[in-house]
Amino acid sequence: MLVRTSLHAAILTAGLGLSVSAIAEEPSKPQAAAPATAADESSRALREAWPDRPEWLDMYTAILSDEPMGPTNGWFRTSVTQTRYGWDAVRARFDRDGDGKVARAEYPGDDESFARLDRDRDAGLTQADFDFSRAYMPSPGSMLFSRLDRDGDGKVVREEIERFFKAADADDAGFLSRMDLERALPAPSGSMGPGDRPTKEQLIKGLFRQEIGSLQSGPNLDETAPDFSLKTADGQGELTLSKLVGPKPVVLIFGNFTCGPFRSMAGNFEKLHRRYGDRATFVMVYVREAHPSDGWRMQSNESVGVSTAQPRTYEERAEVAQRCGKLLSLGFPMLVDTIDDAVGARYSGMPGRFYLIDTAGKIAFKNARGPFGFKPAELEQSLILLLQDEGSTGDQARSEVR
Repeated sequence: MLVRTSLHAAILTAGLGLSVSAIAEEPSKPQAAAPATAADESSRALREAWPDRPEWLDMYTAILSDEPMGPTNGWFRTSVTQTRYGWDAVRARFDRDGDGKVARAEYPGDDESFARLDRDRDAGLTQADFDFSRAYMPSPGSMLFSRLDRDGDGKVVREEIERFFKAADADDAGFLSRMDLERALPAPSGSMGPGDRPTKEQLIKGLFRQEIGSLQSGPNLDETAPDFSLKTADGQGELTLSKLVGPKPVVLIFGNFTCGPFRSMAGNFEKLHRRYGDRATFVMVYVREAHPSDGWRMQSNESVGVSTAQPRTYEERAEVAQRCGKLLSLGFPMLVDTIDDAVGARYSGMPGRFYLIDTAGKIAFKNARGPFGFKPAELEQSLILLLQDEGSTGDQARSEVR
């Protein structure tokens, strides 16, 4: 314990040389930065001496060490997806002939469910269908989506496509050439624009204010989902999680207005709700802003009309949540976390998180930390297989009663 305490103290004073007041709400005077080597040594020492360290320390030392933020850096390295329905579990359950592939005849669900599980469309379920390691990597589809979704609501509608076509067809030729599209969709630079790139101090303040992520890690797989009661965004009602659990599985989604990657997933969530809303209960919890105008401000947010300071009261948060709800139009209830972030912190819900809770109230799926863990297709796979489980269990129980 003495070693851990000493390391903790060393890390908290390394890097920028920030005092406690620099992390608090009021900014302090800038101080001289310590040599990067000190942060590097602290990071290495921490990993060796404290294997079960909290996730936030991984993120803090990564920031101090100037690590490039990616899915294998900071707390993204250790905060991975947890699910009952990974490939090994699916193969052990359904691959009856042991050939390393689940054929359609081996899967007891319906054709539509099988087709959605079969992501590479090779008429069989294999390990590749359950590998989401590259799901958040930039792709032509994601680049086009970002260019078309001009209002930032996570959906591309016909008018946005027509607007893009008109802008790209500068010659008014009635068609787009390859050069037109290359101009309209230039290759990504591989880094954030200057208006979005944070300073080290912004990252550290965002970490300890729980804007870039919760300091807690949240409940783990197969643990009981912590209960809570929260008001709806319109203030007209209140929902309690334990009262939602039981009849159907619960899809619990955390997010906020200023997290662009979360907003970009709104259309995915709406389609999941349309597809499975009769068999699962969907609910969103609105949490602390990720990129408030008085914190790590994002120019890309402001370009689509999304800008707000960090709410200081519950009423302010509810008002921003209503703006978010109007923009995203998810089609299912939005609850608003209390201003002390009680539920968001307990579930590690900042800046966004997705949980799947079974009918017994246990965690069946938990995505990795956002934004790199924002993979709705991964959630959908677990939801399909959980519904298969719950349906099979129900059929068996009804058979035993008869």
